[in-house]
Amino acid sequence: MKHKKRWILGLCMLINALSAIAYTHADTLRGSNGSGRKWWDVQRYQLHVNLDPKKETISGSNQLFFKVTDMPGDSMQIDMQAPLQLDSAVLIPDIHSSMLDKVRYVREGNVWWVLYPFGKLKLGETYSLVMYYHGSPRRAVNPPWDGGISWKQDDDGNPWISVSCQGLGASVWWPCKDAQWDEPEKGMQIALEVPKGMVGVSNGRMVSVGEGEISTTTVWEVQNPINNYDVTFYAGDYVHWQDTLMGEKGKLDLDYYVLRKNEKKAKEQFVVVKQMIHCFEHWMGPYPFYEDGYKLVEAPYLGMEHQSAIAYGNDYKMGYKGFDRSLTGHGLKWDYIIVHESGHEWFGNNITAGDMADNWVHEGGTSYSEALFTECLLGKEKGTEYSRGLWHNIKNEQPVIAAYGVNEEGTSDIYEKGAAVMHMIRELTGNDEKFRKMLRGLGKEFYHGIVSSEQVEQYIAAQTGLKLDAFFDQYLRRAEIPQLEYYLKNNELNYRFVDAVMGFTLPITITTKTGKTIIKPTSEWQKMSWTKGYDLKVSKDYLIKVKK
Repeated sequence: MKHKKRWILGLCMLINALSAIAYTHADTLRGSNGSGRKWWDVQRYQLHVNLDPKKETISGSNQLFFKVTDMPGDSMQIDMQAPLQLDSAVLIPDIHSSMLDKVRYVREGNVWWVLYPFGKLKLGETYSLVMYYHGSPRRAVNPPWDGGISWKQDDDGNPWISVSCQGLGASVWWPCKDAQWDEPEKGMQIALEVPKGMVGVSNGRMVSVGEGEISTTTVWEVQNPINNYDVTFYAGDYVHWQDTLMGEKGKLDLDYYVLRKNEKKAKEQFVVVKQMIHCFEHWMGPYPFYEDGYKLVEAPYLGMEHQSAIAYGNDYKMGYKGFDRSLTGHGLKWDYIIVHESGHEWFGNNITAGDMADNWVHEGGTSYSEALFTECLLGKEKGTEYSRGLWHNIKNEQPVIAAYGVNEEGTSDIYEKGAAVMHMIRELTGNDEKFRKMLRGLGKEFYHGIVSSEQVEQYIAAQTGLKLDAFFDQYLRRAEIPQLEYYLKNNELNYRFVDAVMGFTLPITITTKTGKTIIKPTSEWQKMSWTKGYDLKVSKDYLIKVKK
C-alpha cells in the first residue's frame, strides 16, 4: 500500500509537470534509455580533441568501447549536437585485431543513428566504435548555466578556452552516449591538442606531453568512472604547482593551474583546500578519486564541479564573488566556488543520479557541505545559522524532483531545499555521530555508483532509523512546504498541518509546567489540554510555516 500511494503521488506529479511543459521527441531521445541505447554499456572513451582558437573550431576523434548487454537492434544512438559534423565512423568487431568495418549513419537533430547489423555482435563481448568529427561547437552564452565553449582571452590577450556543459550535455563538444546514468567503468583518456605556447589541462593525471611544430598535445588518463558533463578541458597561459595532502586513504596529490599573472594571489586563496578536504573527509568519507588526484583550475567562467579538475572563476574573493548567499556573514569567511564545487566530488561525481530529475542528490548534498565546512571553520552554531540562512533562496514553486526521462533537472530549489532536507534529517536524527556515519555510508554504499532518489531516501531512512517516506514526498515531490496551524480554545490547543501529504508529521515541542512534551501534528485536527504557562516552540530547524 505504501508503494502504491507513492506511485499515485508520483503519477500525479508527472501529469502536472507534463501539462506545464511540452516535452519533445528530442527530449525523450536525450533523456531516456531508448532502443538505440539500452542494449550497450559504455566501458571506456579515448577522446582526442584539437582546439583552434583563431577559427573557434574543434576537430578530433573518439573511440568508444562498449559492451553488449542485451539483444542489439540495427542501430546505435550517438549524441552529438549541431553544428558539429560526424565525418566518418568505423566499428572494430574485434578489439584484439586491426579489422575495421565502415558503418553508415543518419542524423536526426542532435542524434546520429549508427546503422550496422549489430545483431551479429556477441552478448557480453566488448567492441569499439571510432568516430571522427569537426565543427564550430556552440559558444557559451552565460556559462556555466547556459554553457558551451568559452572562447576567451586573458587580460594580456592570450587565448583562454574552456567548456561547461552540465544540463546542455557533453555532446555539445564530442560524440558520446550523452546519458548521465552510463559512466565509462574503465575510465577515460583525453588527448588535448592546443596551439604551441598554450597549456592544456583536463581530468585525471597527465601521462604524456608531445611537442609538435605548431601544437602541444597533453594526454590525460582518468582511472575512475566519470559522468559526461564532468569531462572537460582548459587551455591558456597557465602556471602550475603541486602539493600533497595526507588523507584517509594516504597521499593525495593536489595540482593547481592558474593564469600566470594570478599565481601569487591564487596561492594565498587556495590555502583553504587542505583544510576543506580534511573537513569533507571527516564528514563524508575519503576523497573519492585518489587515483586521479585533485586539481583546481582557473576558468573563464564562475565554476564547475569537473571531476578531479575543478573549475575556479570566483575572482579570488570570499563568498560568492564577495556576496554571502546565506545573509549571515558566515559565508564571507571562505571562497564559495572552491568549497561548493569541491563538495561535488562527493555528491554528484562519486554518487551520481541516474536521471537529471534526481539531481537534488548532487546539489542538495553539496549545498549542505557548505554548512559542514562552515561548522569545521567556525563551529556548529554558525554552521547551523549558515544552513538555515540559505532557506531564503527557496522558491517552493515546483517540486524538487522533476519529470523523468526527458533530460529535465527542474527547479533551482534542488540546491537550498535539497540542503534543507539534509539539515532537517540531521535535526530529526538528534545524534551528530549517527548522522555523520550515515553521510559517510552514502559515499561508501554507492561508491562510484549511479543512484535514484528513492535509493538514497531508503538508505538514509535505514541508517537513521527514521520513518521518512512522507517527509521525502513532502519536500521532494511536492512544491508547497507544510504549514502548522493552531488555535487555543477552552483551555485546549488545537493543531494540524495543511499543505501536507498524507502521513506527514514533525515533532513539535510544548513546554509545560512540569517539563516538555512532544506533539506530532498531522493533516487531521488534534488537541491537547492547555493551561497558563504552557509554551509552543517550533524549531527554527524545520522548513515549515506557522500560522496561529
